[in-house]
Amino acid sequence: MERDAPPRRSALALTLYELLNPLPLGFFAAAWLFDILYMKTFQVFWNQGASWLILFGLLIAILPRLINLVQTWWGRNGAYVRAYRLDFWLNLLAILLAILNAFIHSRDAYAVVPLGVIFSTLVVLLISIANVQLALRTRA
Repeated sequence: MERDAPPRRSALALTLYELLNPLPLGFFAAAWLFDILYMKTFQVFWNQGASWLILFGLLIAILPRLINLVQTWWGRNGAYVRAYRLDFWLNLLAILLAILNAFIHSRDAYAVVPLGVIFSTLVVLLISIANVQLALRTRA
């Protein structure tokens, strides 16, 4: 089986993408942990912290998705590009769920518990699956 060569990409875009792409997962995973802590302790501090972490994760997640969109959708087609396209769609779905989660976290603290943890779990799972499939499909 012949392997596709990676498409030519801008060095600046690739640097920004590789620098910023893992950061949202960290913010969303921390928000997920804060949601679990809030569910166990009902200390409002954990809910407020999760709200801020979701916001920062969403703000930082925008630029890598735009770079991914431009670099992979206007390149040639191949297994390498398809891995980045699947990464784009999984991350986009995670971002949409994170936006819904941000709206859930804007409610009263006691109304966050069941849905906040569920959405945080789904967001972390989707981004983790996207990162793992990208690492496995693009390795040399």
